[in-house]
Parts: sequence; C-alpha cells; structure tokens
Amino acid sequence: MPPLRTALLQSSGRPGSVAANLKVLDEAAARAAAAGARLLVTPEMFLTGYAIGDDVPRLAEPADGDAADAVAEIAVRHGLAVAYAYPERDGEQVYNAVQLIDADGTRLANYRKTHLFGCFERDHFTPGDRAVVQAELDGVRIGLMICYDVEFPENVRAHALAGTDLLLVPTAQMHPFQFVAESVVPVRAFENQMYVAYVNRVGHEGEFEFVGLSTLAGPDGVARARAGRGDELVFADADPEFLAASREANPYLRDRRPGLYASLG
Repeated sequence: MPPLRTALLQSSGRPGSVAANLKVLDEAAARAAAAGARLLVTPEMFLTGYAIGDDVPRLAEPADGDAADAVAEIAVRHGLAVAYAYPERDGEQVYNAVQLIDADGTRLANYRKTHLFGCFERDHFTPGDRAVVQAELDGVRIGLMICYDVEFPENVRAHALAGTDLLLVPTAQMHPFQFVAESVVPVRAFENQMYVAYVNRVGHEGEFEFVGLSTLAGPDGVARARAGRGDELVFADADPEFLAASREANPYLRDRRPGLYASLG
C-alpha cells in the first residue's frame, strides 16, 4: 500500500467570509494535488474563521449544506480528499466540527469537538458526544479530532485501540501553548503508534494569537513536516508499511494492563 501523501494547510484564511475561505481552499487543493497529495487538511473553523464571536450561529451550516457541496466540488475538481473544519448547525445546536470528504465528493465522516476550550467555545458550541469517528481512505484508517481534544491522553488512546492509522487534528493553537505542537503531538503519535496531523491557524485574530507550527508526526515521534509561523502548505507521507513495522517493534499497546486502569473511567 503506497504512502498517503498529506497536505497541511496552515492559514487563517479570511475570518467572517466563507466565500473567501472556499477560494483559499480551492487554490490550496490545486497546489496540493499538483504535488501528489491525496488528502488536504485545514485548521480548526477554517470555513468561517475562529474568532468570529456572535457570528458563529449566523455562519454555521449543516453537514450537508451549501458549503459542504462547495467543498465536495473542490475535492472532485482536484481529485483529492479534503478534511475541512467548520461550525456545524444541527437543529438548534451548533457544534465545532470537521468533515472528511472523499475525492469523489462522498462525505465520509463528520466529527464534533468533544472537549471545548475556554469561554468562547463553551458560550457558542455544544460539545460532541462521540470520542472516536473514523473513515477509510485509500486503505488508511483516518480518525478525526479537533485541537484541545488531542491534549487528553485517553482521547487519543481510544483512537489507538480502535485502529486509527492517521489522526487528523484541525486546531486553533494559540500563544502561549505552542509546546503542544512542538512536544505533545509527537509524543501522542509515539505512545499511540499512529500518525498525527496537527494543522493550525496563524497570526492575530480577535483576542487570539495563533502560533502555526503545524506538523505531521510519525509513530516514531519524529515530525515528518513542520511549518513555521506564517501561511504555509506543507506535505508529509503517512506510510502504512512503516506504521506496521513500528507497531510490531513498539510494545506500548501490547504491554498495557487495562485491569489496573479501571479507576481512570
């Protein structure tokens, strides 16, 4: 099975303008496809912007709404899968979500952020209630998560036990928490024997300063790609053969003693 070439779109786009962000996504998809990528991942809330305050309910759309159709058209036009993050409306509830759309336009999976960070998110979003959401893409088992979720070891371990190969984590990682991108994410990949793609926003937005540093870390804890602090499109491979060899050599998951951890629940 060939490696899954993955593109990480580090950008804050244009907060408040869905149309402008779809254009940025379309341009990035063209560049990613030209570089051989089969998957493009955006940062958290890329479709609308993150620090949009009370515009969250106005800009939120259902998982099968107009924006989803537009992203599907982009995926089909450029022949690659797209994981895009957005505010999802479902009835009276709004969720901080990410949706994975295949290269043929099929909606493969939709995940709602389970661990909300700070007053802004708790004021505007309902937390999701499914820890593990997965889909198959080119023979690779993809898991979905958003930002703060990855900072909870139990959350990522649940994906490891469910067989996730590549965990996609759109994020809005802000100063002074850049150690998460630099240190926590590679450790999560190593201790759970998976690839982790952590894709961040950049620059100042409202009261926040996003730090970039998007990365794709491998099961050996090594960053395969690392962006800087500005707008960037970076690439790395999730290699199923390397992952299988790493899982065979690393005993972490085999040496677990779940009976000792019951109190953690």
